[in-house]
Amino acid sequence: MGANRKKKAKTIALRKSLKTKLISLNDSRLKTGGKISKEKLKKKQKSQAEEMQVKKVKPITSAMFFAYNTKLGPPYHILVDTNFINLSLKNKLDVHKGSMDCLFAKCTCYITDCVLAELEKLGPRYKMGLKAARDPRFQRLPCVHKGTYADDCIIERVNQHKCYIVASCDKGVRNRVRKIPGVPIMYISNKRYTIERMPDAFGAPKV
Repeated sequence: MGANRKKKAKTIALRKSLKTKLISLNDSRLKTGGKISKEKLKKKQKSQAEEMQVKKVKPITSAMFFAYNTKLGPPYHILVDTNFINLSLKNKLDVHKGSMDCLFAKCTCYITDCVLAELEKLGPRYKMGLKAARDPRFQRLPCVHKGTYADDCIIERVNQHKCYIVASCDKGVRNRVRKIPGVPIMYISNKRYTIERMPDAFGAPKV
């Protein structure tokens, strides 16, 4: 009798251990695992669909490249910003004379209404910059857009018209101009004007 009881106790203990080890098909852990796999599958399908899509690139005219940009040549048209005027005064440089000394050719400097408005907003501390900007040698370019943010105005104008050299010492503006093919940049280095991205054919000094 005692041996039979021991056998029954062993079988009951074995069944209990098996019950704890086996996971039910309706277990919540299995359900969450299924959800994760579905999410991963959806992400994979989405990424594949994005790869298959054809990206539309904005067309750029051939006039924006140095080899074909016939509008870029002497007499040069230089579009100046607020930063360039103020730093030119700080370094005791005349914008018109310095530009011609840099490019070895006749230059026409242009200033937009936005740049002039920005100089006016800076207050009396930059009154010399405002006075320099009102020099009759500067050609005024009227602005018809809303707002007075000069950086956006210059970038928009350069995209529309292919004949300008952008004169700026602002790193942000220069980085934005570098993304536009065929637009040279003038800035101040070692107390003199320097040009970058200028075609060799025009004989401008290299940086």
